[in-house]
Amino acid sequence: MSKNIDIAIIIGSKSDVTIVNETIKILDSFCIKYSLHIASAHRTPHYLLKCIKTAENLGVKVFIAAAGMSAALPGVIASSTLVPVIGIPLASENFVGLDSLLSIVQMPKGIPVATVAVGKAGAINAAILAIQILNINKSLTKQLKQFRSKMTDSIINDNLQLLKLQSK
Repeated sequence: MSKNIDIAIIIGSKSDVTIVNETIKILDSFCIKYSLHIASAHRTPHYLLKCIKTAENLGVKVFIAAAGMSAALPGVIASSTLVPVIGIPLASENFVGLDSLLSIVQMPKGIPVATVAVGKAGAINAAILAIQILNINKSLTKQLKQFRSKMTDSIINDNLQLLKLQSK
């Protein structure tokens, strides 16, 4: 991990990188400092705790955790820190992400995990939610407004294209 990170991203396995790349794209566009590690809540619990403590020592302000199947990773992180945790449920072969979603969203009282959509949309929303959390001091408001404006413009442009097709 590099010095002074804002967000620590922890994924359960190497295969999760393809989805979390969506998170990274957004964080990079905002010039947010982050770290990325692979750590399993079940297979590498001691290494996971080391990642959490190292991130805390580097000033992490938000954890983003992506996990599939039993998806214990975000909950284990949340139980080990007072830093906010955002969980991204990932699709699994058998249950298409429902298992992951329920595992992350059904945390016991007192150990909250903010849960976003399953898969790519969740990866994007996790980045935006983390930036909104970082924006408590309002230093990122202008960039967030620009991001939302681009999103709005894109939908308006899609509608204009649709209207052109319909009028032919």
